[in-house]
Amino acid sequence: YEWSSDGKSLEALVRASRFFQNCCVAPVPGENDLLAVWSDPELTRSNKPLQAKLGGTALGLVALLSLEMAKPGSTSLVDLRKLGRFVLYLQKGEGNFYSKYIPSEGGRQDSWTSLYYPGEAALGLLMLYHRDPAPEWLEAAARALGYLARSREGRAEVPVDHWSLLATARLLPLYHEHNITVPRKAILRHAVQISESIVNNRPAHANDPLFSGSFERDGRTTPTAVRLEGLLAALEFLPGEEQELRTRIVSSVQDGMNFLLRAQISSGKYAGGMPRAIRQLTQKKVADIEQFNRRATEVRIDYVQHAMSAMIQYAAMFAPKR
Repeated sequence: YEWSSDGKSLEALVRASRFFQNCCVAPVPGENDLLAVWSDPELTRSNKPLQAKLGGTALGLVALLSLEMAKPGSTSLVDLRKLGRFVLYLQKGEGNFYSKYIPSEGGRQDSWTSLYYPGEAALGLLMLYHRDPAPEWLEAAARALGYLARSREGRAEVPVDHWSLLATARLLPLYHEHNITVPRKAILRHAVQISESIVNNRPAHANDPLFSGSFERDGRTTPTAVRLEGLLAALEFLPGEEQELRTRIVSSVQDGMNFLLRAQISSGKYAGGMPRAIRQLTQKKVADIEQFNRRATEVRIDYVQHAMSAMIQYAAMFAPKR
């Protein structure tokens, strides 16, 4: 909607938000000042107990605050603050998080951790700070990214954490306006680490031009799309002294975008859709090639969403101004 101002997109956003808030946003038992995004087993068709995940609430904030920019007043500031406080409730003293809250198992749980939840949490808190400039949101987001930076410091390869790069793009400009306790250099160094790890591990695909630009040997589309999202965010803030890295990122982004465009369905009933992979495999590049090939043509909403997000970022940065 931000890109096209299409009225139908806004109508869809409002419908989705209404469904989301009715089905999934609810209080935390015994905590009157907290709201969480709940995974109801009846809705998710899961045999797992009722639970609220850090990532669910964090991306709930991202979604609702994004809608606020398009249609102000869609969600009350009181409710947005309560969602933010739940994220803070899950944050530990060092900046890391409990990943889940499961009432039937005593509440906060950290027996399982997610690669993506902390970066999602930082992004949600920074978007909340933009709407409600309270220092607690900003400092919690900085501590989340600071913990990730400390835990990965000195490693030659780090996980593909594109959410952290998206959050870092929002955090770094705020250092000029606020006294943030987490060192800016550490946040920037962490972003450089992630970016270098992504571009250094891109396969060559010398013998298969169709796969050229893919960040995976098997030609799956979403791993490429999320890396492009992260790298395009990094181009917003990487300084001039990182020119060599910036040059390599631009090359990787151009190739990756061409790969996504080749993979996108261009005609017929599903035109515009993004399949799981650019094609079925003829060589054994994965452990279970039959299972891979059964799903290669699958179109799923997150495959489309990540590709569209990357394309919009790319167009905003490189396309001629409209």
